[in-house]
Amino acid sequence: MLKEVRIKDKVLSVPIIQGGMGVGVSLSSLAGSVMKEGAMGVISAAHPGYRKPDFNKNSLKCNIEAIIEEAKKAREISGGNGLLGVNIMVASKGYAEYVKAAVKAKVDAIISGAGLPLDLPKLVEDKSILLAPIVSSGRAIRLILKRWSKRHSVIPDFVVIEGSEAGGHLGFKKEDLENGTCESLDKIFEDVKNELAPFEEEYNKNVPVFVAGGIYTGSDIAHFIKKGADGVQMGTRFIATKECDASQEFKDMVINAKKEDISIVKSPTGFPGRGIMNSFMQKVENRGNICMSSCYNCLSLCDPSDTPYCISQALIQSVKGNVDNGLIFVGSNASRVDKMTTVHELIKELVDGANEELKENE
Repeated sequence: MLKEVRIKDKVLSVPIIQGGMGVGVSLSSLAGSVMKEGAMGVISAAHPGYRKPDFNKNSLKCNIEAIIEEAKKAREISGGNGLLGVNIMVASKGYAEYVKAAVKAKVDAIISGAGLPLDLPKLVEDKSILLAPIVSSGRAIRLILKRWSKRHSVIPDFVVIEGSEAGGHLGFKKEDLENGTCESLDKIFEDVKNELAPFEEEYNKNVPVFVAGGIYTGSDIAHFIKKGADGVQMGTRFIATKECDASQEFKDMVINAKKEDISIVKSPTGFPGRGIMNSFMQKVENRGNICMSSCYNCLSLCDPSDTPYCISQALIQSVKGNVDNGLIFVGSNASRVDKMTTVHELIKELVDGANEELKENE
């Protein structure tokens, strides 16, 4: 049977983390509904303030306000259940400001990827907030463990491992993703556990590990629980839920996507990404750079003079429903999503499926 996960002084009743999906795909409605079921709902700090009227003039200010507002709304929806996380990309130019906003919002956890969050502990004085890096290799967690231990005298409260089948930005080489030569999630999990072991012993602390990337069924969850994982993180399956914050047009693109529609796509961040190869991304592939109407100065790795397109504009267009002129990030199993559901029904299906599999192996 699935077990609750104790993370420091907090308890996650259902060992599922809903992945943070930007822009605006996972805000208070989705995160709060996931929390209501006893799991961890996650708000994405990637432009949560895109709907504010002065967003184009001051996106950083709008995003900081939105993190606090969305966190409050998620708490109200949750009814006091579950845990609340905020996913913050290291590649964000406003990274420190977003972390401080999450601290002000009194979230339960800050989850950080799209780069190595080497100095995250320095930005968070509130020790009640759980800190978790997202990694895609044993080497990455080793670098973080050494840096956090040496400079901040702490280690992560939990870790999310993101494998090559995940959606959005990926921590793998493009050629490995396209050729299917990335390390398996099973192997990465083993490497990360091995790197964690001596630090857990030194700090007398258990560090729960959640795996992500290609997790689709309860059986997939059971597989990694049997391997020794504490839980999983899932993003794509939560898109086609009534409570997801994206437009219905966005959700329909996922529901109608075929396997051949899902591809590795260009991103101005320099990281490869996985998304739906729609008409917009076809233009990017065929014509190269697409003229930008404005710049939000939001990513440290983006050079506006030489970017293939503005990823913020592309993500905002798609989440609003203009799906032919935007970017839709999805995981490798998006083609298996074929209908709308609710967060309650989805989590029940996943938990029941995992428990059935685990019971058979007792």
